[in-house]
Amino acid sequence: MLFKKKGLLGLDIGSSSIKIAEVIVGKKGHTLQNFGLIPTPPQATSGGDIVDANLLVETIRHLLTEIKTKNKNTVTGLWGASVIVKRISIPRMEEALIADQIRWEAEQYIPYDINEVHLDYKILKVTPSDSDTMDILLIAAVQEMIFNCAEIVTASGLTCVVLDVEGFALANCFEANYGVLHGELLGLLNIGSSVTNFVVVEDGEVIFCRDIPMGGLTYTNELAKSLGLSMTEAEGIKLAVGSGQAVPEEAGAVIESTHETVIEEINGSIEFFNNTNSGATLSRLFLTGGGSKTTGLFQAISQVLPCERFNPFQTVKASGRAFSEPYINQIRDYSAISMGLSLRTLGDS
Repeated sequence: MLFKKKGLLGLDIGSSSIKIAEVIVGKKGHTLQNFGLIPTPPQATSGGDIVDANLLVETIRHLLTEIKTKNKNTVTGLWGASVIVKRISIPRMEEALIADQIRWEAEQYIPYDINEVHLDYKILKVTPSDSDTMDILLIAAVQEMIFNCAEIVTASGLTCVVLDVEGFALANCFEANYGVLHGELLGLLNIGSSVTNFVVVEDGEVIFCRDIPMGGLTYTNELAKSLGLSMTEAEGIKLAVGSGQAVPEEAGAVIESTHETVIEEINGSIEFFNNTNSGATLSRLFLTGGGSKTTGLFQAISQVLPCERFNPFQTVKASGRAFSEPYINQIRDYSAISMGLSLRTLGDS
């Protein structure tokens, strides 16, 4: 243990599954030391929102028992409409004065009572140093959601040491694996069950972050509605299509038409970024998340922009003693957020 730094647990609470990752820093770099995944009870969340916190706590405790970690220090991520990340420009000033200014600026952009949100900010380095203005990434999270997430972590027997934004965790995992790619605007897409995290990175900095309210469940809902199936049956049909099994002819057509809806949402977010960032253009997209495995979706997104699979094990290694290669291949599309959370440092804001 001389050269190893004990990491934090990254807890990713998703609509479809809950993931816990433990990444440690050693002499040879980052290593995934522990990982666990368990289905999220359907009654516990709805549309990405927490409905039954007690049920989530019970499920997280069960997962902790399975992975047998002694680590308690945990980072979890915030997501959805209760979190707003916005790039704004303010007059250039000393850093000590920004905190007071940011509250007044936030009132113009945040659709919530300013007294009911927690505000944070990051000064973006991409702004020219000789400019009269400075670009700030404004982060606002509804205090009730912060409290609820922290309470779930604590009630699960863990210690909540950092609350992150899921989109930032995605970018954190990307940088750990791909480094800082200069001279490109890169889009990261984590397509989950109910929410898709869309992040734009420039020279290693997050300059845009938005959660799109759609994902793998969009396909399940459309199949259920079009074929007159229960959600369980529709999910089974969706998975059967992906594995090449025989399914009703209409299923393929429903999935194809749903691609159009999903692409329209993604395209809308890309265009919004372009329009609010002086016509900036993304060079390529990196795609991950369980929803990204939907048959034909990667190819459909590739028609919008050049697209690559985001590999959270590009540079970060997995412990050979703890994980087999087939298992790593199995969790590859589900682990980026939890690993990015675990890569945070104790004492981070």
